[in-house]
Amino acid sequence: MATSEFEMALKRLEEIVRELEKGDLSLEDSLKLFEEGMEMSRTCAQKLTAAKEKLQLFHRGKDGTFQTEPLDKT
Repeated sequence: MATSEFEMALKRLEEIVRELEKGDLSLEDSLKLFEEGMEMSRTCAQKLTAAKEKLQLFHRGKDGTFQTEPLDKT
C-alpha cells in the first residue's frame, strides 16, 4: 500500500519539529524548516478537511429506512 500524501506530510512535520526542538540550527536554517513545517501543516489540514467532507453519518429515519447526513452539520 502506498504511503499517502497526508502520512508523508505528517512524518516530515514530525521530523521538522524534532530538528527545531534540538535548538542547534542557525536562525536561517530554523526559519527554512519552520516555513516547510507550516506547508506540511497546511497539507495535513487540507487532507483532513477533505476526508471530513466525505464522512457521512448513517442513521435510521422515522420511517425505518437508513439515511445519511453530513457528519458535522455546522
